[in-house]
Amino acid sequence: MDLGLQGKVALVTGSHRGTGAVIAERLAAEGATVVGHGFEPGSADALLAQGVAQLVSGDLCTDAGCEQVARAALDGAGRVDILVNNYGTADTYRWDEADTDAWLDMYQKNLLSAVRLIRLLTPQMRELGWGRIIQLGTIGSTQPNALRPAYYAAKSALASVAVTLSQELAGTGITVNTVSPGLIRTPEVEAAFRAKARREGWAEDDWASIESRIVAARFPNPLNRIASRTEVADLVCFLASDRAGFINGQNLRIDGGALGIVQ
Repeated sequence: MDLGLQGKVALVTGSHRGTGAVIAERLAAEGATVVGHGFEPGSADALLAQGVAQLVSGDLCTDAGCEQVARAALDGAGRVDILVNNYGTADTYRWDEADTDAWLDMYQKNLLSAVRLIRLLTPQMRELGWGRIIQLGTIGSTQPNALRPAYYAAKSALASVAVTLSQELAGTGITVNTVSPGLIRTPEVEAAFRAKARREGWAEDDWASIESRIVAARFPNPLNRIASRTEVADLVCFLASDRAGFINGQNLRIDGGALGIVQ
């Protein structure tokens, strides 16, 4: 399927690693001109070998850092048609552990980082009459647990932004959606679960067996596995295309059917 992304310019935040790197690579493979991002200069250099056209750096948790990223992207590429707010990070603080600073930190990293770039880049999207804003959320925005209350609250607010912003941008040709995965098989996630298997003395040492045990305990779903980064990236690519032009203001779970499982 040709998604028609040739000639479009995409900025993918936090694409120096993890799922963001694969999203940037897949958008580039679909013909988009991709601007990769890392917090530090040089942190995303590996993307250049994967078809990414330009790199920008800056701290998205500050106004100045977001302005630096947006200006560098616009100066280098001329415009940004597709903004993928991929950057975000979780904590492990429970209710009795998270102080006010921890809550504010999660909102800075998972909500305000995206809001800043939206405010900076939507004006030129309005002028062009076309745009895509795609937020990377989590199934915890609709199915949270007690482990990370501040993180899930911030991601829930991010999903809410997609709804209110889609209404604000009515008639502009810009759509806004949230992609909410469950667990994703990133190198970091796999390494952590393999370490858990060794630490707890599991007999299984192959990934399929480890994954099955983890899924049963933490993420039960009918497919009995976790998502690949490519699967998440492909959904982002589709939402970035004209073929998804009537999908707007949605929080799309990519969870293997986990919502229907009673835990």
